[in-house]
Amino acid sequence: MRLLLLFTCCIIIINSNAQTDSLPLKFPIDSAYFSSFDGTKIYYEVRGEGKPVLLVHGFMGNSSGWKSGALYPDLLKRGYKVIVLDMRGNGKSGKPHDSTAYENDAEAKDIMKLMDLLKIKQYSVVGYSRGSIITARLLVLDKRIQIAVLGGMGTDFTNPEWPRRKMFYRAMMGDSIPELKAAVDYVKQQGLDQLALAYLQKAQRSTTKEELGNVKQPVLVICGDKDADNGSAAELAKLLPKSSSATTPGDHNHAAKTPDFSMEIISFFRRNNY
Repeated sequence: MRLLLLFTCCIIIINSNAQTDSLPLKFPIDSAYFSSFDGTKIYYEVRGEGKPVLLVHGFMGNSSGWKSGALYPDLLKRGYKVIVLDMRGNGKSGKPHDSTAYENDAEAKDIMKLMDLLKIKQYSVVGYSRGSIITARLLVLDKRIQIAVLGGMGTDFTNPEWPRRKMFYRAMMGDSIPELKAAVDYVKQQGLDQLALAYLQKAQRSTTKEELGNVKQPVLVICGDKDADNGSAAELAKLLPKSSSATTPGDHNHAAKTPDFSMEIISFFRRNNY
């Protein structure tokens, strides 16, 4: 049962891809592709003006999913520049069928390359679910980050032998795992790239508790009041020296779309003069 819940968690930011973007025309979208450090094509969008905020989607997701929640339009209406991208292996971005293409912090490197391209000297990051795992890597690797949000995540990802990650890898590679049959069926039904998703799980980096303890930036750890799927968010907050925490209504599959989630993040930005 826990693994079935974990599957629904993974698709939090993807169920709304077909929804219409209804934001006013005064927020035109600048969309393009760029060639990352290894030549992989990465799709991204930039919208709005002001201080840049990067939104990082979760596993089996893409950038469009953010548009169905409250945070994306709220940031634009409050004068932020909102940046989203399809992480490699997902959406419109390249999906290499080479396991090494996902290793050595490739996704974090994609993001840093994008920030170089956009000539952004300082930015904030909001990650959700697996996007928080990538955000943690960025906090370790990129000094340009001013503040960050880790959403829908507890301490489980700090374990390099995380059983959930290994089981998803095996399922995506074709092993028969009854608990994850729904996940594999979903991938097939949606036409997602199953091999690329497997490689993402195989190469997913953990961030050690010691590394988190060295993070100097303010970090908000935010989680739904019915979400304990990835370990304890409260314990994760304790690992970060300059953390604050918030709880919003909902389970993992719904908390990130709520107005409460958005308001907590915007309040966190304002408290830290961002």
